[in-house]
Amino acid sequence: MVVSAPAGQAQERKSFKVCADPNYPPFSTKDRDGIENRLAEILAGELGLPVSYAWFPARIGFIRNTLRAEDPGGEGYKCDVVMNVPEDYELTITTRPYYTSAYSLVYVKGRGLDDVRKGPDLIALSDERKATLKVGMNERDPGTLWFAKYDMFDQIHGYQAQTGDLDYYPGRAITEDLFAGEISAAVLWGPLAGRAKRLGREQGLEVAVIPLVSEPGVRFHYSIALGTRHPDDDWRDRLDRLLQQNQDQIVKLLQEFEVPLVNPDGSLPAS
Repeated sequence: MVVSAPAGQAQERKSFKVCADPNYPPFSTKDRDGIENRLAEILAGELGLPVSYAWFPARIGFIRNTLRAEDPGGEGYKCDVVMNVPEDYELTITTRPYYTSAYSLVYVKGRGLDDVRKGPDLIALSDERKATLKVGMNERDPGTLWFAKYDMFDQIHGYQAQTGDLDYYPGRAITEDLFAGEISAAVLWGPLAGRAKRLGREQGLEVAVIPLVSEPGVRFHYSIALGTRHPDDDWRDRLDRLLQQNQDQIVKLLQEFEVPLVNPDGSLPAS
């Protein structure tokens, strides 16, 4: 069995080895311009290490083929940290969360939904207006539960979360259809919603991003952490301290990517 360098001893690590998808904007890209890439640079800089990557699509088998896979060159494991996992993710040990975001309602302003400023406003629309809606969301996302709860199942325009095409990344088709006017609105995970806002601005579109508040039967908010290999608690704890020490810089990074941030309990921050 391959054994990595002693946990927590950064001087024995040759690089900050990240497990990542090469085509998963805004999270990670091979051009290293995603949120995870930028965060990795921050943490690696604190450790005095260069960043290296084990690339693998964010699909079934990701952890097995990255974090748990031996380096063919005999350098321990292929990578030592996953930059974006849910809090308490069962396939890794996790740091404390470094942000909490929420699935968000996204629409292009000036196309008939400008009076929708929070989730309940959409639910309260008249039946006549609801009948005109076509709202894009991935088939297994919480938006589908929310719409079904309020008898709006007919307004759902479902998308496949993943395909066999490695050039396809989450949110791409929904965002393209939203901008083209093929759908009225979308429900997207927070960072994807922030990316839609940024892309819209590049195309001269003003995009509204409205974080949705969890309610009985529908959870919209999730806290995100770093994931490391069982049972490397010392390495996890070191990363956890670095996250805490650099929290202000991390918040600025997330704001740069226009990620809608919510409180750990899912409530909206005071404005």
